[in-house]
Amino acid sequence: MRPPNGATPHGPALDGPVLDGPALDGPVLDGPALDGPALDGPALDGPALDDTGPDRPALNLAEVAAGARRRLDPAHWDFFAGGAGEERTVRANEAAFTRRVVVPRVLRDVRRRDLRVSLLGSRISMPVLIAPTAFHRLAHPAGEVATARAAAGAGTIMVVSMAATRPVEEIAAAGGPLWFQLYLQPDLDFTASVVRRVEAAGCTALVVTVDSPVFGRRERDLRHRFVDLPPGLVCENMRDASGRVREIGMDAGLDWARIAWLREVTTLPILLKGVLHPADAALAVSYGVDGLLVSNHGGRQLDGAIATLDALPAVVAAVGGRLPVLLDGGVRRGTDVLVALALGASAVLVGRPVLWGLAVGGAAGVRHVLDLLRADLDRALALAGATGPADLHPDLVATVACG
Repeated sequence: MRPPNGATPHGPALDGPVLDGPALDGPVLDGPALDGPALDGPALDGPALDDTGPDRPALNLAEVAAGARRRLDPAHWDFFAGGAGEERTVRANEAAFTRRVVVPRVLRDVRRRDLRVSLLGSRISMPVLIAPTAFHRLAHPAGEVATARAAAGAGTIMVVSMAATRPVEEIAAAGGPLWFQLYLQPDLDFTASVVRRVEAAGCTALVVTVDSPVFGRRERDLRHRFVDLPPGLVCENMRDASGRVREIGMDAGLDWARIAWLREVTTLPILLKGVLHPADAALAVSYGVDGLLVSNHGGRQLDGAIATLDALPAVVAAVGGRLPVLLDGGVRRGTDVLVALALGASAVLVGRPVLWGLAVGGAAGVRHVLDLLRADLDRALALAGATGPADLHPDLVATVACG
């Protein structure tokens, strides 16, 4: 599998209001598994450390990133970290959060806080999901299986990439709820077979990437001549009935008719990933999709695209509460999660930080990343005068100019 034909390690690529009604009637993924130690096992785990050594775990995601950069092959670090063109959109995603400040409420009695939310039938422990990112075995030998075990232990949803380097069946065996990210392929019969396969594996939703009619130009990969996976690694979910591994193809002919076709192929909920324009959000509602992911592919497709947080309010307004809106891109702190939820997101997804944690410590490293975000969000809620996501509204956020 050549990276230029569909390798998308951020779905950060990946990261909307708390749902009610039928979506609340799903399994509750909490209890002891949410509060226990990070998963262990020699094949999967190690401590999530920064450059200070074994005496201190990383205190934040920047420190996890530093540890990952030390451990990864430079070409693989750049593959995960890089974006398209001058990487303006990569930087813009994080800068958009810097321009937002929290306007906290006080004297609100925040002793009883609850981070749980419901999404498309699953009750999860916090409004933070794992975004679909490619090639986890570049970061750790256990790959996506380690990531899935961490997600299950943390009580949240992992979105499995079509470009995963472990088969979806092995990832599902790790336990926990899974969604599956899908590139609609020009070969509709093969696409339908992939959908049947992920249904059989137990995935409970499809996340269809719609922002990639062609492949973005990623100069870091070109500089490293990173055009093939190392020997022994393939996109396992691209195997056809004969066992041949197909390449993921971008389809410049992708249109709304293909979404209507997919709706006829499966009963799974369908979310569209890559919606930034409010007119497309309104169209998505008319085509009967079940959710939207406000995403710019982590800045890896159209350089100069609007930051996801900047796009979020207009998309939320266009949807008008008729379906959940999620967001990815640039989420690095619990306050970022708080801001996104206050501006209308049902939940956020994180991608690059998960890969950093995986590189540093396998499943334990991913779990550490999720636990850092959980603790940071819980603290931010209390300090903002909120007891849970339902208390978060736009009046808690102001926009400031940043020099």
